[in-house]
Amino acid sequence: MGSTLLACCVLKACVVKSFSILLASPGAVSSHITRVFPAVPRPVAHPQGSKPSHPMDLMPRIIAISNQKGGVGKTTTAVNLATALALEDKMVLLVDIDPQGNASSGLSVPKSDVHMGVADVMLGCRDLPEAVVPTCIDGLHLLPATRDLIGLEIELVEASRREYRLKRALDAHAGPYDFVIIDCPPALNMLTINGLAAADGVLIPVQAEYYAMEGLGELLRAMNQIQKGGLNRNLSREGIVLTMVDRRTRLCRDVADQLREVFGDEVYQTEIPRNVRLGEAPSFGKPVHAYDPLCRGAVAYTNLALEFLQRMEAEDGGTDSATSAVDNVLKMEAS
Repeated sequence: MGSTLLACCVLKACVVKSFSILLASPGAVSSHITRVFPAVPRPVAHPQGSKPSHPMDLMPRIIAISNQKGGVGKTTTAVNLATALALEDKMVLLVDIDPQGNASSGLSVPKSDVHMGVADVMLGCRDLPEAVVPTCIDGLHLLPATRDLIGLEIELVEASRREYRLKRALDAHAGPYDFVIIDCPPALNMLTINGLAAADGVLIPVQAEYYAMEGLGELLRAMNQIQKGGLNRNLSREGIVLTMVDRRTRLCRDVADQLREVFGDEVYQTEIPRNVRLGEAPSFGKPVHAYDPLCRGAVAYTNLALEFLQRMEAEDGGTDSATSAVDNVLKMEAS
């Protein structure tokens, strides 16, 4: 009886001591709370003792995914490239400025269910962190589209510096991220101009068909005007990605060969194949890596992300090709 009483007293003392240690170290408690309710966005963690090699490394790399032609896999590329980068341990913000809101619904955030999004941020009604939502992928956050995005152009008609609304929000609040991916509409409207004005570079998805090449020509002309007009003189071409590739058809092979002949190394070696899983994943509100991580589409976007990161590391100052965008367009149209 005495030994049992002694054991109970010792157990009680251990419990009281452990509880007092927890109360004395609120950091331990807050760390548990943080893991249950992660902050949005989270700060970028750098290894101890390491520092960014260049002051610009403190800012995220902002990439606009754009093409003047619709149906070329633009939103699919934006969602799955952002996912693949997040799976490579990068902090990524996906910004959906397409009024269709497909990038948002593809991550289980349909615009009909969203009451605060990119339109509120661009109008100055909300700060960016208030409108950002987490996704099913750790490290990937979304600034969703809302129904208000449809009428945003009208509301911005008389606004001052309306072309820089998105840029101003990202400059102020996107610091914690490594990459910002902007899904632009398939038209050169005020929303697309905001995306291009905010971006460091443009990644251009091109379907392996001739109509898509015409859309590429229009986009390159628009980029040239934006650069020369002073809207964003530092805007560069991140590269061209061939999508919906089916190497069994001669047309696909001809278009791919012609693009590589004209644009050279600007065309990514990674090609996105036609894949049923890529089309099925958005209906389940998931990126393809969460829907079927072993399918050809998921593997292709993982390879694209790795090639993208490799190109970023190889950059020694961001010098563009000596051939201008207009010259490339003329060569394409003359061939």
